[in-house]
Amino acid sequence: MSKPSPAIVTQDAVRRLPRWALLLLCAAYVIPGYVGREPWKNADIASFGYMLALLDAAHWRQWLSPTLMGMVPESSALLPYWLGAWAMQALTPLGWAPDFAARLPFALMLAGTLAATWYAVYHLARHPGAQPVAFAFGGEAEPLDYARALADGSLLALIATLGLAQFSHETTPALAQLFFGTLVFYGLAALPTRAVPSSLALLAGLTGLTLSGAPATALIYATLSVLALALPGHEHLSAAARRRGLLLLTVLVVVCVLLALTLALFRWDIVPWRSSWTDWRGLVKLALWFTWPAWPLALWTLWRWRRQLPGVRQQRHLGLPLLIAGVPLINTVATLAGDRALLLALPALAALAALALPTFSRSASSLIDWFTVLFFTGWAIVIWVVWVAMETGVPAQPAANVARLAPGFAPVFQWPAFLAAAAGTLAWIALARWRTGRHRTALWKSMVLPAAGAALCWLLLMTLWLPALDYARSFAPQMREIRALVGDAPCVQVHGLGAPQVAAVRFHGRWQPAPARGLTQCPWLLVDVDAQSSLPATVNLNDWQLEARVRRPTDDNESLMVFRRIAPR
Repeated sequence: MSKPSPAIVTQDAVRRLPRWALLLLCAAYVIPGYVGREPWKNADIASFGYMLALLDAAHWRQWLSPTLMGMVPESSALLPYWLGAWAMQALTPLGWAPDFAARLPFALMLAGTLAATWYAVYHLARHPGAQPVAFAFGGEAEPLDYARALADGSLLALIATLGLAQFSHETTPALAQLFFGTLVFYGLAALPTRAVPSSLALLAGLTGLTLSGAPATALIYATLSVLALALPGHEHLSAAARRRGLLLLTVLVVVCVLLALTLALFRWDIVPWRSSWTDWRGLVKLALWFTWPAWPLALWTLWRWRRQLPGVRQQRHLGLPLLIAGVPLINTVATLAGDRALLLALPALAALAALALPTFSRSASSLIDWFTVLFFTGWAIVIWVVWVAMETGVPAQPAANVARLAPGFAPVFQWPAFLAAAAGTLAWIALARWRTGRHRTALWKSMVLPAAGAALCWLLLMTLWLPALDYARSFAPQMREIRALVGDAPCVQVHGLGAPQVAAVRFHGRWQPAPARGLTQCPWLLVDVDAQSSLPATVNLNDWQLEARVRRPTDDNESLMVFRRIAPR
């Protein structure tokens, strides 16, 4: 017997959110961060370096084990590097910058993550257990309209989540795992009603997770889904859909295992039990800020829908998000992946957050609105004030702080960035005035301001502050200073450099890096200052003369020693 729903929703409360507004918000969130910036340290430029290395691969087997001057990636991912390399192969002959070309597949994956989250919640919200209470004389929300309103709310909740912003705009395996994990979420959600799309999504999602460095996560998702379908008690799932799902998921388990074993993709990074309070406190703090504001809404959902939790396997609108979110949460605790593992839980947490919306009182919605307006307006003012200080020197204190944190940074006024930031700010002011005015209540309205505020702050950071962030977070300033010494050398030898630094030498310096211990004879040698003690055992110091020490302007601990080859005496 179906447990009573806590959702009491009228038809008027599920009126349609204008599609143009939703698409414009998604564009304002997705595009900034992919356009106009340098590759950032460390994971972003390291992944880009492996993509560049694939372009030089002499044999197809090298594509199955990417390396960067002998260094292997931290994860066992393959597909993200392939996608970036293929994009560069296709687009750089057309005049596209290599780093921007490599970002295009990842921008599409972020857009796909948002779309897959919307459709997953749309299908889950059509489950009978998720539907609102039927009124005695009619007037309750229509099932499809209610499902669409909850899907809109989940998409807004996902955009509002703080932890999504940075990692979803990097060219790393973490974003690929997020996208393919969300495809699995959609595939399982749509399995009862959409046979072909759900099957294709599960095929792409599970194999994509396996090839993106998360084969264990893919196998856990598939295995738990098989067990859930194999057990009795699926009143709302037809026998044909159940058999189809069991067969498909069983085959995909075998395929994922074969892929992972054939390509050696399994890497077990299980950490010992965290016995110190400091470790647990760090994890709790990470989870609290990374998943804000989805986690308090998800907890409220579990409380208000608690009568359905004993039958969570039959109540798919609760059980499936808990499954999809639970695996990354356990990975975060059991491995060293940390926030990048937690990223996979965000779409499912946003789905749970959306289920809280039909249970809110008017006073709770008003509290969320006013807190959001004050919070994001305050941060927007801070970003604008600091930008004005960078450009004019007034106010003096923010300008002094920037000069101290980024010594040598020279601000550059950019009209397109300024106009985009101004348009976003004006849109925020108009939205805040509209939302805090007296208007009819809509189910998704409580999430509009958090999502728009998060998108606004991300837009301002990626426009007004982008030159300063590039200066602080990329290797470009350091490589420009080294290039003033080295010039257009055919190659440079390197010693003690990590994958991000080697990628920076290749991309920013435009030199071909070669190991110091090797047959290649280059006119210049770059040595990480922390590795100078091992240099005498690697090269003959009589062949080299130290020309300079060049540090990253914003980090005293990252310096490179520049040696010039001299003629033997």
